[in-house]
Amino acid sequence: MRPGVPQPAAGPSVCPRHPDREAYVRCQRCGRPACPECQRPAAVGVQCVDCVREAARSGPSARTVFGGRATDGTPVVTYVIIGICAVVYLAQRVSGNVTFDYSFRPALGWTEPWRFVTAAFLHSPSTYFHILLNMFALWSLGQYLEPMLGRARFAALYLISGIGGQVAVTLLAGSPTMAGLQTGQDDAWLVPVVGASGAIFGLFGALLVLNRHLGRSSSAMYVTIAINAAFGFLYPNISWQAHLGGLVTGVLCAGVIVAFRRQRIRHLVWAALAGVLVILAATAVAKYLSVPEAVRLIDSRSFT
Repeated sequence: MRPGVPQPAAGPSVCPRHPDREAYVRCQRCGRPACPECQRPAAVGVQCVDCVREAARSGPSARTVFGGRATDGTPVVTYVIIGICAVVYLAQRVSGNVTFDYSFRPALGWTEPWRFVTAAFLHSPSTYFHILLNMFALWSLGQYLEPMLGRARFAALYLISGIGGQVAVTLLAGSPTMAGLQTGQDDAWLVPVVGASGAIFGLFGALLVLNRHLGRSSSAMYVTIAINAAFGFLYPNISWQAHLGGLVTGVLCAGVIVAFRRQRIRHLVWAALAGVLVILAATAVAKYLSVPEAVRLIDSRSFT
């Protein structure tokens, strides 16, 4: 002992997080006492829980091959979307107003633009087949794509693809006039569209692009896409336009994600995905500005 230098008191110290507990071990990083509950194994000795958390915040996070934040593999976003769709479907079964208020119609896209998003969470309330088929496809694709992309990128892909599906429905609904709407000639402008199919076709398209980049075969997926696409032409009330729009949008989004996957530029991926969204919005706006003002300004009160 050196004279004049204070020495720690004999006996055990007290854990700063749990003052009622004695601590016989000190953190290798900060030197503070740590009770057994606050100890975390380190490369040498132990560290306290506070130092471990600080290191996790300040250190580089693990990333997926496409630049997203790595997870434990659980497709949380996929499950959340499935849960939202299920709850909304039950609400649709209880009240027809839910479908009326949130389905997409080209005629209402200008005055009620939120429908571009909400329609992707609705399904036909008259049958269980529609939602079960879509949710099975979403579950299958989500388990593969979400861990590969990261949760945020996967959620953006789903939402932007869903919007792209509705934009395609609008573009391919013809050039309506008030006279055509009154005579039934331009009914495509008035038909409601619901379903996650556009967003799911976006996931299909993204899978093809990502697998190609990784050198993986997607031969079985081509057959799946062809079968799903055929439903849009063979069965009534299924929007092949939304399928096509979602597929093209998903391919475009996946191309953006691949292009901005490297560490030095991956922060730009969000600006690039926002650019895709801006292109979709501009395309829709241009379409609406090309139709007569009386057609463009139709709102939901016209259907009651």
